[in-house]
Amino acid sequence: MNKKKLRIGVIGCGAISVRRHLPEYAANENVEIAALYNRTRSKAEEMQKIYGGVVCDSVEELVAMDLDAVSVCTANAMHAHDTILALRAGKHVLCEKPMDVTIEKCTAMVEEARKSGKLLMIAQNQRFSAAHKEAHDLIAKGAIGKVLSFETKFGHQGPERWTGSEDTWFFRKNAAGMGALADLGIHKTDLMHYLIGETITEVYAQTATLDKRYPDGNLIDVEDNAWCIYRTDSGITGTMHASWTDYGVEYNSTVIHGTKGAIRCYDDREYSLIVESSDGRQNFLSTEQMLKNTDQTIGTGKTQNSGVIDEFVECILTGRPCRCSGEDALKSMRVIFAAMASSQIGRVVTVPENR
Repeated sequence: MNKKKLRIGVIGCGAISVRRHLPEYAANENVEIAALYNRTRSKAEEMQKIYGGVVCDSVEELVAMDLDAVSVCTANAMHAHDTILALRAGKHVLCEKPMDVTIEKCTAMVEEARKSGKLLMIAQNQRFSAAHKEAHDLIAKGAIGKVLSFETKFGHQGPERWTGSEDTWFFRKNAAGMGALADLGIHKTDLMHYLIGETITEVYAQTATLDKRYPDGNLIDVEDNAWCIYRTDSGITGTMHASWTDYGVEYNSTVIHGTKGAIRCYDDREYSLIVESSDGRQNFLSTEQMLKNTDQTIGTGKTQNSGVIDEFVECILTGRPCRCSGEDALKSMRVIFAAMASSQIGRVVTVPENR
Protein backbone atom coordinates (compact mmCIF):
# COMPACT_ATOMS: atom_id res chain seq x y z
CA MET A 1 0.00 0.00 0.00
CA ASN A 2 1.33 3.42 -0.94
CA LYS A 3 2.08 5.64 2.03
CA LYS A 4 0.36 9.02 2.20
CA LYS A 5 2.40 11.88 0.81
CA LEU A 6 2.80 15.21 2.54
CA ARG A 7 0.59 17.84 0.93
CA ILE A 8 2.62 21.02 0.45
CA GLY A 9 1.57 24.56 -0.36
CA VAL A 10 4.03 27.16 -1.68
CA ILE A 11 3.44 30.84 -0.93
CA GLY A 12 5.34 32.96 -3.44
CA CYS A 13 6.49 31.79 -6.88
CA GLY A 14 9.50 34.05 -7.38
CA ALA A 15 13.14 33.16 -7.98
CA ILE A 16 13.87 31.17 -4.80
CA SER A 17 10.69 29.16 -5.22
CA VAL A 18 11.31 28.45 -8.90
CA ARG A 19 14.98 27.54 -8.46
CA ARG A 20 14.87 25.69 -5.13
CA HIS A 21 11.60 24.97 -3.34
CA LEU A 22 9.41 23.73 -6.18
CA PRO A 23 11.97 21.53 -7.98
CA GLU A 24 13.23 20.04 -4.71
CA TYR A 25 9.70 19.27 -3.49
CA ALA A 26 8.96 17.69 -6.87
CA ALA A 27 12.07 15.52 -6.54
CA ASN A 28 11.07 14.25 -3.08
CA GLU A 29 9.03 11.05 -3.28
CA ASN A 30 7.22 11.85 -0.03
CA VAL A 31 5.69 15.10 -1.28
CA GLU A 32 2.72 16.24 -3.34
CA ILE A 33 2.68 19.91 -4.36
CA ALA A 34 -0.97 20.66 -3.65
CA ALA A 35 -1.32 24.46 -3.69
CA LEU A 36 0.37 27.57 -5.06
CA TYR A 37 -0.04 31.28 -4.42
CA ASN A 38 1.64 34.31 -5.92
CA ARG A 39 0.65 37.97 -5.78
CA THR A 40 0.83 37.99 -9.58
CA ARG A 41 -1.43 35.03 -10.34
CA SER A 42 0.12 34.32 -13.75
CA LYS A 43 3.40 33.28 -12.11
CA ALA A 44 1.60 30.69 -10.00
CA GLU A 45 -0.23 29.46 -13.10
CA GLU A 46 3.10 29.01 -14.90
CA MET A 47 4.34 26.83 -12.02
CA GLN A 48 1.04 24.93 -11.94
CA LYS A 49 1.67 23.78 -15.51
CA ILE A 50 4.94 22.21 -14.36
CA TYR A 51 4.16 20.97 -10.85
CA GLY A 52 0.38 20.75 -10.58
CA GLY A 53 -1.59 21.85 -7.55
CA VAL A 54 -4.38 24.37 -7.06
CA VAL A 55 -3.69 28.05 -7.69
CA CYS A 56 -5.07 30.14 -4.82
CA ASP A 57 -6.14 33.78 -4.86
CA SER A 58 -4.83 34.59 -1.37
CA VAL A 59 -2.56 33.31 1.37
CA GLU A 60 -5.66 32.87 3.54
CA GLU A 61 -7.24 30.59 0.93
CA LEU A 62 -4.06 28.51 0.66
CA VAL A 63 -3.55 27.95 4.40
CA ALA A 64 -7.22 26.99 4.80
CA MET A 65 -6.70 24.02 2.47
CA ASP A 66 -6.02 20.45 3.58
CA LEU A 67 -2.24 20.79 3.68
CA ASP A 68 0.48 19.41 5.93
CA ALA A 69 3.03 22.17 5.42
CA VAL A 70 3.87 25.31 3.49
CA SER A 71 6.94 27.07 2.16
CA VAL A 72 7.01 30.85 2.58
CA CYS A 73 8.94 32.37 -0.34
CA THR A 74 7.59 35.92 -0.38
CA ALA A 75 9.45 39.21 0.12
CA ASN A 76 11.15 39.58 3.50
CA ALA A 77 8.56 42.00 4.92
CA MET A 78 5.78 39.43 4.39
CA HIS A 79 7.51 36.46 6.03
CA ALA A 80 6.06 36.84 9.53
CA HIS A 81 2.56 37.58 8.21
CA ASP A 82 2.48 34.51 5.98
CA THR A 83 4.25 32.24 8.48
CA ILE A 84 1.95 33.13 11.36
CA LEU A 85 -1.16 32.61 9.23
CA ALA A 86 0.08 29.15 8.27
CA LEU A 87 1.04 28.17 11.82
CA ARG A 88 -2.34 29.27 13.16
CA ALA A 89 -3.95 27.13 10.48
CA GLY A 90 -2.07 24.11 11.82
CA LYS A 91 0.59 23.86 9.11
CA HIS A 92 4.32 23.20 9.48
CA VAL A 93 6.32 26.06 7.93
CA LEU A 94 9.58 26.33 6.03
CA CYS A 95 10.33 30.05 5.72
CA GLU A 96 13.01 31.60 3.56
CA LYS A 97 15.72 33.66 5.20
CA PRO A 98 15.94 36.28 6.59
CA MET A 99 13.04 35.69 8.97
CA ASP A 100 11.56 39.21 8.60
CA VAL A 101 12.47 42.89 8.79
CA THR A 102 12.04 43.61 12.53
CA ILE A 103 13.12 41.69 15.61
CA GLU A 104 9.56 41.90 16.95
CA LYS A 105 8.16 40.10 13.92
CA CYS A 106 10.91 37.47 14.02
CA THR A 107 10.20 36.83 17.69
CA ALA A 108 6.46 36.58 17.00
CA MET A 109 7.13 33.82 14.45
CA VAL A 110 8.98 31.73 17.03
CA GLU A 111 6.34 32.35 19.69
CA GLU A 112 3.55 31.31 17.32
CA ALA A 113 5.41 28.10 16.44
CA ARG A 114 5.70 27.26 20.13
CA LYS A 115 2.00 27.87 20.71
CA SER A 116 0.94 25.86 17.65
CA GLY A 117 3.24 22.93 18.30
CA LYS A 118 4.17 22.94 14.61
CA LEU A 119 7.64 22.91 13.07
CA LEU A 120 9.12 26.25 12.03
CA MET A 121 12.29 25.82 10.00
CA ILE A 122 14.27 28.61 8.34
CA ALA A 123 15.99 27.86 5.03
CA GLN A 124 19.62 28.45 6.03
CA ASN A 125 20.97 26.28 3.25
CA GLN A 126 24.68 26.74 4.00
CA ARG A 127 24.33 24.44 7.01
CA PHE A 128 23.63 21.62 4.54
CA SER A 129 26.66 21.86 2.24
CA ALA A 130 28.98 18.87 2.44
CA ALA A 131 32.10 20.81 3.47
CA HIS A 132 30.28 22.78 6.16
CA LYS A 133 28.76 19.65 7.68
CA GLU A 134 32.15 17.93 7.76
CA ALA A 135 33.85 21.05 9.15
CA HIS A 136 31.23 21.21 11.91
CA ASP A 137 31.97 17.62 12.91
CA LEU A 138 35.75 18.10 12.79
CA ILE A 139 35.62 21.22 14.93
CA ALA A 140 33.35 19.48 17.45
CA LYS A 141 35.87 16.62 17.67
CA GLY A 142 38.73 19.03 18.37
CA ALA A 143 40.55 18.62 15.06
CA ILE A 144 41.90 22.18 15.22
CA GLY A 145 41.90 22.52 19.00
CA LYS A 146 40.11 25.37 20.71
CA VAL A 147 38.58 27.79 18.21
CA LEU A 148 40.19 31.24 18.40
CA SER A 149 39.01 33.26 15.41
CA PHE A 150 37.41 33.19 11.99
CA GLU A 151 36.94 35.12 8.79
CA THR A 152 33.96 34.57 6.52
CA LYS A 153 32.61 36.26 3.39
CA PHE A 154 29.76 35.90 0.93
CA GLY A 155 29.93 38.18 -2.08
CA HIS A 156 28.43 38.16 -5.57
CA GLN A 157 27.25 40.54 -8.27
CA GLY A 158 23.87 41.26 -6.67
CA PRO A 159 20.31 39.92 -6.49
CA GLU A 160 19.34 41.41 -9.83
CA ARG A 161 21.33 38.58 -11.42
CA TRP A 162 19.38 36.04 -9.34
CA THR A 163 15.91 37.51 -9.88
CA GLY A 164 16.38 38.65 -13.47
CA SER A 165 15.11 42.16 -12.59
CA GLU A 166 17.11 45.40 -12.39
CA ASP A 167 14.35 46.82 -10.17
CA THR A 168 14.15 43.87 -7.77
CA TRP A 169 12.36 44.15 -4.40
CA PHE A 170 15.69 43.27 -2.77
CA PHE A 171 16.68 46.91 -3.44
CA ARG A 172 13.66 48.42 -1.63
CA LYS A 173 13.76 48.92 2.12
CA ASN A 174 10.00 48.58 2.58
CA ALA A 175 10.09 45.05 1.15
CA ALA A 176 13.59 43.83 2.05
CA GLY A 177 14.28 45.66 5.33
CA MET A 178 18.02 45.55 4.72
CA GLY A 179 20.32 44.80 1.82
CA ALA A 180 23.41 42.60 1.61
CA LEU A 181 23.63 42.35 5.41
CA ALA A 182 20.31 40.49 5.70
CA ASP A 183 20.48 38.77 2.31
CA LEU A 184 24.02 37.36 2.47
CA GLY A 185 25.26 38.27 5.94
CA ILE A 186 22.56 36.17 7.58
CA HIS A 187 23.98 33.10 5.80
CA LYS A 188 27.44 33.58 7.24
CA THR A 189 26.24 34.69 10.67
CA ASP A 190 24.12 31.56 11.00
CA LEU A 191 26.96 29.45 9.64
CA MET A 192 29.35 30.75 12.31
CA HIS A 193 26.89 29.78 15.05
CA TYR A 194 26.65 26.32 13.49
CA LEU A 195 30.40 25.80 12.98
CA ILE A 196 31.89 27.19 16.18
CA GLY A 197 29.11 26.01 18.49
CA GLU A 198 28.87 29.37 20.26
CA THR A 199 26.58 32.36 19.88
CA ILE A 200 27.72 35.84 18.88
CA THR A 201 27.08 38.39 21.63
CA GLU A 202 28.99 41.50 20.51
CA VAL A 203 29.00 43.24 17.13
CA TYR A 204 30.75 46.16 15.51
CA ALA A 205 29.71 46.91 11.93
CA GLN A 206 29.86 49.36 9.07
CA THR A 207 27.58 49.37 6.03
CA ALA A 208 27.64 51.27 2.74
CA THR A 209 25.88 51.58 -0.58
CA LEU A 210 28.83 51.67 -2.96
CA ASP A 211 27.40 51.01 -6.40
CA LYS A 212 23.91 49.51 -6.73
CA ARG A 213 21.38 51.81 -8.37
CA TYR A 214 17.74 51.83 -9.41
CA PRO A 215 16.97 52.01 -13.14
CA ASP A 216 16.61 55.83 -12.75
CA GLY A 217 20.27 56.07 -11.68
CA ASN A 218 19.73 56.81 -7.98
CA LEU A 219 21.49 54.71 -5.37
CA ILE A 220 19.31 52.00 -3.81
CA ASP A 221 18.00 52.67 -0.30
CA VAL A 222 19.58 49.60 1.31
CA GLU A 223 23.26 48.72 1.80
CA ASP A 224 25.13 46.77 -0.86
CA ASN A 225 28.04 45.99 1.49
CA ALA A 226 28.41 45.22 5.20
CA TRP A 227 31.58 44.61 7.23
CA CYS A 228 31.23 43.14 10.73
CA ILE A 229 33.45 42.15 13.64
CA TYR A 230 31.82 39.47 15.78
CA ARG A 231 32.70 38.22 19.28
CA THR A 232 31.33 35.45 21.48
CA ASP A 233 31.30 35.44 25.29
CA SER A 234 34.27 33.06 25.36
CA GLY A 235 36.30 35.49 23.25
CA ILE A 236 36.14 33.87 19.80
CA THR A 237 36.42 36.83 17.42
CA GLY A 238 36.00 37.04 13.68
CA THR A 239 35.10 39.10 10.65
CA MET A 240 32.16 38.82 8.27
CA HIS A 241 31.82 40.61 4.93
CA ALA A 242 28.62 40.55 2.86
CA SER A 243 28.75 42.14 -0.60
CA TRP A 244 26.56 42.66 -3.64
CA THR A 245 29.44 44.31 -5.51
CA ASP A 246 31.84 41.41 -6.06
CA TYR A 247 31.95 41.71 -9.83
CA GLY A 248 34.51 38.98 -10.34
CA VAL A 249 34.01 35.33 -9.39
CA GLU A 250 31.48 34.77 -6.60
CA TYR A 251 33.17 34.58 -3.20
CA ASN A 252 31.73 32.27 -0.56
CA SER A 253 34.34 31.12 1.93
CA THR A 254 35.11 30.61 5.61
CA VAL A 255 38.33 30.02 7.54
CA ILE A 256 38.26 28.89 11.18
CA HIS A 257 41.47 29.19 13.24
CA GLY A 258 42.18 27.08 16.33
CA THR A 259 45.02 26.33 18.71
CA LYS A 260 46.07 23.26 16.67
CA GLY A 261 45.44 24.44 13.11
CA ALA A 262 42.80 25.79 10.76
CA ILE A 263 39.90 24.65 8.59
CA ARG A 264 39.23 26.25 5.21
CA CYS A 265 35.77 25.89 3.65
CA TYR A 266 35.33 26.82 0.00
CA ASP A 267 38.53 28.88 0.19
CA ASP A 268 40.25 27.00 -2.63
CA ARG A 269 39.17 26.67 -6.29
CA GLU A 270 39.83 22.91 -6.31
CA TYR A 271 39.25 21.69 -2.74
CA SER A 272 36.17 22.75 -0.79
CA LEU A 273 37.52 21.55 2.58
CA ILE A 274 41.14 21.78 3.73
CA VAL A 275 42.37 21.01 7.24
CA GLU A 276 45.73 22.54 8.18
CA SER A 277 47.82 21.43 11.16
CA SER A 278 50.09 23.67 13.23
CA ASP A 279 53.09 21.67 11.95
CA GLY A 280 52.36 22.78 8.38
CA ARG A 281 50.58 19.66 7.09
CA GLN A 282 47.51 20.05 4.91
CA ASN A 283 44.73 17.49 4.46
CA PHE A 284 42.65 18.03 1.30
CA LEU A 285 39.31 16.43 2.09
CA SER A 286 36.63 17.44 -0.41
CA THR A 287 36.26 18.70 -3.96
CA GLU A 288 32.48 19.25 -3.95
CA GLN A 289 31.83 22.94 -4.56
CA MET A 290 28.65 24.88 -3.77
CA LEU A 291 26.62 25.92 -6.81
CA LYS A 292 27.12 29.65 -7.25
CA ASN A 293 24.27 32.15 -7.56
CA THR A 294 25.64 33.13 -10.96
CA ASP A 295 25.05 29.54 -12.10
CA GLN A 296 21.42 29.69 -11.02
CA THR A 297 20.38 32.73 -13.02
CA ILE A 298 17.68 32.61 -15.67
CA GLY A 299 18.50 30.47 -18.68
CA THR A 300 21.42 28.46 -17.30
CA GLY A 301 19.35 25.36 -16.53
CA LYS A 302 21.67 24.38 -13.68
CA THR A 303 20.33 22.96 -10.43
CA GLN A 304 21.58 21.33 -7.27
CA ASN A 305 19.73 19.85 -4.32
CA SER A 306 20.33 22.16 -1.36
CA GLY A 307 19.21 19.58 1.21
CA VAL A 308 16.84 22.12 2.79
CA ILE A 309 13.60 20.65 1.45
CA ASP A 310 14.63 17.06 2.20
CA GLU A 311 15.49 18.07 5.77
CA PHE A 312 12.13 19.79 6.24
CA VAL A 313 10.19 16.81 4.90
CA GLU A 314 12.15 14.28 6.96
CA CYS A 315 11.70 16.28 10.17
CA ILE A 316 7.94 16.43 9.64
CA LEU A 317 7.76 12.69 8.96
CA THR A 318 10.02 11.59 11.81
CA GLY A 319 9.41 14.34 14.38
CA ARG A 320 13.14 14.90 14.94
CA PRO A 321 14.45 18.45 15.50
CA CYS A 322 15.52 20.26 12.34
CA ARG A 323 19.00 21.58 11.70
CA CYS A 324 17.90 25.24 11.63
CA SER A 325 14.86 25.91 13.79
CA GLY A 326 13.11 29.19 14.27
CA GLU A 327 14.97 29.55 17.58
CA ASP A 328 18.33 29.01 15.85
CA ALA A 329 17.51 31.57 13.20
CA LEU A 330 16.27 34.10 15.75
CA LYS A 331 19.70 34.09 17.43
CA SER A 332 21.29 34.94 14.09
CA MET A 333 18.69 37.62 13.31
CA ARG A 334 19.44 39.32 16.63
CA VAL A 335 23.06 39.61 15.49
CA ILE A 336 22.03 41.06 12.12
CA PHE A 337 19.81 43.70 13.73
CA ALA A 338 22.61 44.50 16.20
CA ALA A 339 25.03 44.91 13.27
CA MET A 340 22.71 47.38 11.57
CA ALA A 341 22.34 49.30 14.84
CA SER A 342 26.12 49.34 15.28
CA SER A 343 26.60 50.74 11.78
CA GLN A 344 24.16 53.54 12.58
CA ILE A 345 25.60 54.58 15.96
CA GLY A 346 29.28 53.81 15.26
CA ARG A 347 30.07 51.63 18.25
CA VAL A 348 29.93 48.05 19.55
CA VAL A 349 26.44 46.68 20.22
CA THR A 350 25.83 43.79 22.60
CA VAL A 351 23.26 41.04 22.07
CA PRO A 352 22.29 40.13 25.65
CA GLU A 353 19.43 37.83 24.56
CA ASN A 354 22.03 35.53 22.95
CA ARG A 355 23.80 34.89 26.27
